[in-house]
Amino acid sequence: MAVKKNESARRLMLCINAVLQKKAKKIVALNVREISSFTDYMLICSGGTDRQVQAIAQAVQEHLKKEGIRPLGVEGETNAEWVLLDYDDVVISVFQESARSFYGLEDLWDAPRMEIDENTTDIKKLSREMA
Repeated sequence: MAVKKNESARRLMLCINAVLQKKAKKIVALNVREISSFTDYMLICSGGTDRQVQAIAQAVQEHLKKEGIRPLGVEGETNAEWVLLDYDDVVISVFQESARSFYGLEDLWDAPRMEIDENTTDIKKLSREMA
């Protein structure tokens, strides 16, 4: 499923705004387009409890479903330590903080990144590195 570059960026913004609505913490977007064969963007964030992790993951799914976008796959919703949502060109990882620290996922990629202020309610545009 080939998705245009600007559509990928739009999907990333939808995902960021969805996680912001559920008060996700430490939100980081990575532009891995140039170094990854499986996705354009990775969005990584944390929730304080298993319930918050589930709520964040569900918010992403609901937000994108309204736009007619469905995930290719969802993993980890039951125990909610690490929920992975695969939207082809955007892959979202929602962690509990202990699992996030253990895996250090955002440190595995030397890619342009955008850290999103968790006190923001929504974003209107991506940084230059993300577009």
